[in-house]
Amino acid sequence: MQTIDWIVLLGTLLFIVLYGAWKTKGSKNVKDYIRGGNDAHWWTIGLSVMATQASAITFLSAPGQAFHDGMGFVQFYFGVPIAMVVICMVFIPMYHKLNVYTAYEYLESRFDLKTRSLTAILFLVQRGLAAGITIFAPAIILSSVLGWDLITLNIIIGILVIIYTVSGGTKAVNITQKQQMGIIFIGMLVAFFIIISYLPEGITFSKALDIAGASGKMEVLDFSFDLDNRYTFWSGIIGGTFLALSYFGTDQSQVQRYLTGKSIKESQLGLLFNGLLKVPMQFFILLVGVMVFVFYQFNASPLNFNPKGKEAVLNTEYAAQYTTLENELAEIHDAKDAAIKGYLTEQKPENKNRIQELNKKEKEIRETAKTVIKKADAAVEINDKDYVFIHFILNNLPRGLIGLLLAVILSAAMSSTASELNALASTTAIDLYKRNVAEEKSDQHYVSASKFFTLGWGILAIIVACFADLFDNLIQLVNIIGSIFYGNVLGIFLLAFFVKFVHSNATFVAALITQVIVILGWYYDWMPYLWLNLFGCVLVMTIAIFIQPIIGPKSEITT
Repeated sequence: MQTIDWIVLLGTLLFIVLYGAWKTKGSKNVKDYIRGGNDAHWWTIGLSVMATQASAITFLSAPGQAFHDGMGFVQFYFGVPIAMVVICMVFIPMYHKLNVYTAYEYLESRFDLKTRSLTAILFLVQRGLAAGITIFAPAIILSSVLGWDLITLNIIIGILVIIYTVSGGTKAVNITQKQQMGIIFIGMLVAFFIIISYLPEGITFSKALDIAGASGKMEVLDFSFDLDNRYTFWSGIIGGTFLALSYFGTDQSQVQRYLTGKSIKESQLGLLFNGLLKVPMQFFILLVGVMVFVFYQFNASPLNFNPKGKEAVLNTEYAAQYTTLENELAEIHDAKDAAIKGYLTEQKPENKNRIQELNKKEKEIRETAKTVIKKADAAVEINDKDYVFIHFILNNLPRGLIGLLLAVILSAAMSSTASELNALASTTAIDLYKRNVAEEKSDQHYVSASKFFTLGWGILAIIVACFADLFDNLIQLVNIIGSIFYGNVLGIFLLAFFVKFVHSNATFVAALITQVIVILGWYYDWMPYLWLNLFGCVLVMTIAIFIQPIIGPKSEITT
């Protein structure tokens, strides 16, 4: 990185932190601190909702996911627009009618305190883990490619977020997320057009799409019912809808975004804005990854995009084997160059088959390289999907733009982490502390408690980040964590909304049983993780309905 990159990066981040803290200082009551004074317009809500979901993981992992596996991952988001309509019709009117600060307040009026507290705790567990991962995601990648200390990066990112989130609460999150989304949109558009400009002369955007299509990267829709395939049209429409319903409808990090609306209409318009824009945005981010793939068809790429991989092998007995694999990759690259030129000249099936055959061989070589790296040093992360885009940024973008794209990644990390800490603190303060520990206190007391809990959750998130692991892929990891808990929570809310004869004790017991079963289902890999959302939702509702007659008549307040 050059001096100009540091100026752009640090200037952008400091502006966001200081602006957010300055614009929202002095929140005096709970309404201002937790619900942002209820003065947010629909565009602020829409951008804030998008920024909360679009973490650094999205901009690090999604391009790498497309580089390796193509555009199919976009099917994961097909359920979002459907979920937005349902939430606008059912959830938002209910929350506004009851004038709640958190989503879980409603559950006490419908069931009882223990059900409200259990659901809040389920949220705190999964979102507390996710907050750590959203800090860890950019830190682990940047520490690897830039040589920065991982622990120091975790602490810096966490502290920056804590400063303005503690200072201004929900309004600070909403205000800063508008700037962050602006930076993110500009940065990704710039990256896209630069990639296109870097393609060889004569390779237009349409020809780049032809190359990607011949390589199997443009297969967007998969209508199969293969449960071994994580991303299909059906898993997106069904499992994705239930995940989105759970996330946007019951996760306080999202609910808190649209509870700040000036009216029901503003909140609904904000969510519909997100629903209309979410799939195109994710399609575009994946398309950036596909264009990076096309770029590397004409330019040399590393055998493993994690630079630590090659470093681990160099001074070991496996160095010669790794060098041989690098030479084989170079030969395949030359062969692909010729095959692609032949395909562009004459798009015959045999030319397309030749490209796919070479891609298959390249994949086999890369998998062999991972095995070699693992033998050399078992501690090195061999899964390099999350390193693809950052490798391209650091090795190909001009000065200044490197700093901008790094600012995009860190801004996304800060925006999503700020929402999570804000929601974790609000839920802890309102659903657990105020309701179970200190009911009769002043507004200022609960504002101070919320600030304290924000700081506490921020420190815990930093600790989780310091002990996290990449697993298979960052974007999948966060969605797996959500899928383990979200279906159960959504089922509790659907019971509350629509199944009036089921009461608190049956719901409480069913939720405990369901959570254990879903965790076992994930651990033993009964189904792709997206289906856990539907499974958990149906399971908790079925168990509650079945055991209600056994447990007995209602004894709690219902509405």
